[in-house]
Amino acid sequence: MTALCVRGRAAHSSVHWLVHWLVYWLLAGLVLAAVASRAFAAEPIAVSIDQATILKLPERAATVVIGDPLIADLSLQPGGLAIVTGKGYGATNVVVMDRSGAVLMEKMIEVKGPDEPIVVVYRGSTRQTYSCTPDCSPRVTLGDTSKDDVDKETGLPTSYFDKMLNQSVTRNTQAMAAGAGGSR
Repeated sequence: MTALCVRGRAAHSSVHWLVHWLVYWLLAGLVLAAVASRAFAAEPIAVSIDQATILKLPERAATVVIGDPLIADLSLQPGGLAIVTGKGYGATNVVVMDRSGAVLMEKMIEVKGPDEPIVVVYRGSTRQTYSCTPDCSPRVTLGDTSKDDVDKETGLPTSYFDKMLNQSVTRNTQAMAAGAGGSR
């Protein structure tokens, strides 16, 4: 009778161990699925600087807000579409709301450097960018400098951040003027 009890405990212990591991792996799978679905839902909108991409807006969208319009711009199009244009390097967000103010969508927008082949030439603290498709030609790129942007005495760039802001505003103004001229 003693041998029978030991066998019963051994069988019970094996079943208990198997149930324990099944529950463990089931919970791990559920956690992984939850994290993966959240990561997939939070995938950012990637756009290159000076390029555009199309974004499908949710139905009932009434208000669209861009977190930092110096990084990305958005123009609404018929049919529930929006065009996202990369204006400056970095990340910002877009929030889409309905008429009652309920958030329908919130996504990150990541603006990265150009995809085409480029060459960046550094001369001291100045920088010039060239687009090489297939021949290299000067390219206007946010952050480029010239020798006039360097203090003659120290050799350091003069007011780097003010210059970047001015470049960004100038580019935006030129783009809006070109868009207004083309709609006539």
